[in-house]
Amino acid sequence: MAKTQKKSTKEDESIDVLGAREHNLKNIDITIPKNKLVVFTGVSGSGKSSLAFDTIYNEGQRRYMESFSAYARQFVGDMERPDVDKITGLSPVISIEQKTTNKNPRSTVGTVTEVYDFLRLLFARIGEAYSYNTGKKMVKFSEEEIVENIYTRFKNKKVSLLAPMVRGRKGHYRELFEEIRKKGFLKVRVDGEVLELKPKMQVDRYKIHDIEVVIDRLQVTEDMKVRLSQSVQQALKMGKELMFLLLNDNDKLVQYSRQLMCEDTGISYEEPSPNAFSFNSPYGACPTCKGLGNVYSVNLEAVMPDHSISIKAGGIAPLGEQRDAHLFRQVEALAKKNRISLDKPIKDLSPSALNILLYGNAAGDTADEETISIDESVDGKPYEGEFEGIIPMLRRWFAGNTSDVLRDWVEKFMELKTCPTCDGNRLKKESLWFKIDGKNIAELSNLNLDKFNQWFEGIEKRLSSKQNVIAKDILKEIRERTRFLLDVGLTYLSLNRPSRTLSGGESQRIRLATQIGSQLQGITYILDEPSIGLHQRDNHQLIIALQNLRNIGNSVLVVEHDKDIMMAADHLVDIGPRAGMHGGQIVAAGTPAEVLKSKSDTALYLSGKKNIAVPKERRKGNGKALELKGASGNNLKNIDVKFPLGKLIVVSGVSGSGKSTLINETLFPILYKHAYNSRVTPMTFKTVKGLEYIDKVIEIDQSPIGRTPRSNPATYCGFFTEIRTLFAAVPEAKVRGYNAGRFSFNVKGGRCDVCEGGGMRVIEMNFLPDVYVHCEKCNGKRYNRETLEIRYKGKSISDVLNMTVDEACEFFQPVHYLYRKIKVLEEVGLGYITLGQSAVTLSGGEAQRVKLATELSKKDTGKTFYILDEPTTGLHFQDIQHLLDVLNKLVDRGNTVLVIEHNLDVIKVADHIIDLGPEGGDGGGKILFEGTPEDMIGNKQSHTAKFLKTELN
Repeated sequence: MAKTQKKSTKEDESIDVLGAREHNLKNIDITIPKNKLVVFTGVSGSGKSSLAFDTIYNEGQRRYMESFSAYARQFVGDMERPDVDKITGLSPVISIEQKTTNKNPRSTVGTVTEVYDFLRLLFARIGEAYSYNTGKKMVKFSEEEIVENIYTRFKNKKVSLLAPMVRGRKGHYRELFEEIRKKGFLKVRVDGEVLELKPKMQVDRYKIHDIEVVIDRLQVTEDMKVRLSQSVQQALKMGKELMFLLLNDNDKLVQYSRQLMCEDTGISYEEPSPNAFSFNSPYGACPTCKGLGNVYSVNLEAVMPDHSISIKAGGIAPLGEQRDAHLFRQVEALAKKNRISLDKPIKDLSPSALNILLYGNAAGDTADEETISIDESVDGKPYEGEFEGIIPMLRRWFAGNTSDVLRDWVEKFMELKTCPTCDGNRLKKESLWFKIDGKNIAELSNLNLDKFNQWFEGIEKRLSSKQNVIAKDILKEIRERTRFLLDVGLTYLSLNRPSRTLSGGESQRIRLATQIGSQLQGITYILDEPSIGLHQRDNHQLIIALQNLRNIGNSVLVVEHDKDIMMAADHLVDIGPRAGMHGGQIVAAGTPAEVLKSKSDTALYLSGKKNIAVPKERRKGNGKALELKGASGNNLKNIDVKFPLGKLIVVSGVSGSGKSTLINETLFPILYKHAYNSRVTPMTFKTVKGLEYIDKVIEIDQSPIGRTPRSNPATYCGFFTEIRTLFAAVPEAKVRGYNAGRFSFNVKGGRCDVCEGGGMRVIEMNFLPDVYVHCEKCNGKRYNRETLEIRYKGKSISDVLNMTVDEACEFFQPVHYLYRKIKVLEEVGLGYITLGQSAVTLSGGEAQRVKLATELSKKDTGKTFYILDEPTTGLHFQDIQHLLDVLNKLVDRGNTVLVIEHNLDVIKVADHIIDLGPEGGDGGGKILFEGTPEDMIGNKQSHTAKFLKTELN
């Protein structure tokens, strides 16, 4: 009988999207080959994300939801169908987006990737315990070993076997003594003294006691071995795995335990479990910082910011200036009693006087007796009591949960410091004294992943045969997961790196590594710019990781602007030709070679026919510079850096080389403190010179502009307030008595009362999910009829919100202060978006440029220092040109613009490059080069220089 072979259908070979109209897509049809690496590209706002995420991913999610029962769907809700006619051939979909990183302070790279979970298991099963007192290896006795040890060490000696019942606790223990006596025991050892048990026996209830039962008294001889064994068994049972041996002739006490125990000091550890190595569990977390690694402590500089003024004049900030308040009357009474002058400057007060004020009576020698009396009637009597002290008072208020307002106020006088108990390692001391091959779990977690991986190479040779049998499968899992992280270029991270400090690209690559490790097949993966934050050198590893995901039988769809990833694609889709309403069409599709033959902007840039021009000469700057010396935060190697002012400066280097530490965590806090008297604490540095040349600093990072549908470019940039003021100044509005608030869709009065200014109305469907429809009263215009009747130059407030930025620039050109702010949105390439476009519909690149435009629309002083962290995120080649035009205008006006960047198109146009490296993590943190791009290409150490050379030649 002939075998029937399943015919391959079109659905097995491709994903077909027919009639996609989501957002700006122009009813497009596209065939995407399955089990291939497919890259979607095009200018920002052209419709890439609308096709990949809002159409294909959302449809995949909707189908998954439909597989739930009707009962389950009433709890999770159904998803709205994307605006598309038909999608065929779609396999289960997983999205790996630039999601906001987990802000939980307990989340780390190790916990997210689950490597730390396997590491905890490894230490619980094969970790060797050492005493935190002596550093010696701890021993664990069985009952037989205890008997043998006693027999060997104390042969022919008289001993007493004791079972500890109370250790370091207060109480009279009358009931305990009675219970022991009824069991037939005759003697107890109380606080080192052996006593006869008597009826109604008790001890001082207010003193701390150690109580042991004397189980047996015997001479250790061969014929007493059976009795010794029985007594040891009884002692361990009553002492809960712990017993003492007392030598009768010299009162020497020896401790034995069936738990891990230090023979010299007698301390014992519980049997380790994986929880004992978890900083998220009470069994493993440091008791001081509760597993966070940091604690808040009072910052004396914030408490006494100015030592030249007196306490009455407000020298102690939490106390404030002299006034009729209970706390100040307490301070005055304390000062009078201790002869402290409240009129003298703080610097003239003695340390002991300050100590009493700050720490209260507890700071003095007579703390137990000293009280203060205040002429303040309480039930007809003057108030008397101890003065707590400013510092203990702040600590108490901060620790209490009575009022969030009070806690927030106290936080101004606190600073976050490394926990002194665990030194930032998050675990209790017992957990840190379990080691494998000389290293504890915190030391391994602090290693960069490449060093971590090296440590595990050949670990079997350094373990015992028993340990190897136990650890075999655990080691396999740790190595595999670590290898996937290394494959996506994250060699410089460590397992204990907090998740909240990761960039969008880093967290996305971690999720990518996790998915590769899961070894799923037949999945459609959709990724949003995984190359963000990745140096060109590491791109190759990322491409291999994406190809591996494809090779095991998955379809990999990537939204990307990176040239290397585009050229490595099996299938390239160029969407455009422009952004917004001028985009949403398939411009070219096929292999990279086929797309290069087209005349699209992407093809012109990829083929080199169109390029971002290198300036003919570099700016000389204004001759002044900012000099930072001795920067040594994180992996920085005590470096000295000079930032020439009046130039476009680019800070480059491989991922993890120390760029963010130097700029975002050291330089920016220094400048912010100087310009705005901020309390942000910079990372360690020695000196800084040249701050007088800067009077304003603006940082533009990668955080999103808002996640609510009501947030839009007009409200975020701040010019909507001025538009509303303009409408309120219209004669008709004045006659009606309308103010600017009337034109806000977030305030009652002028907005539509049915949709409450949202433009959409929510219809509750009981057991079905809520449905959003255009409000039938205002038809999506957000405002009521009376408000819409007010017109400025023939346009209502709703018409203005529906204008594109290009249209608004032309409309508001006569209103200079408004035009200037809207014009910046156009200059950064956002002319196609509408002023009232919902923030949730903006792509990542668009959102970041809105933020950039907001900062750039503010007036610069000619002495402003701008810091931008990877502003090319989500930008097409053409958009990068728009961005550079704006940045160059700022520099031409005398300002300084510093950009942290990997993009070679930005690096090659810089006036001054600061290159860090040579590697990431511990292998970085050094300044490799400072100067112009032309001078840099000869640098042999720099990885950036090798790639830059091809761009400049």
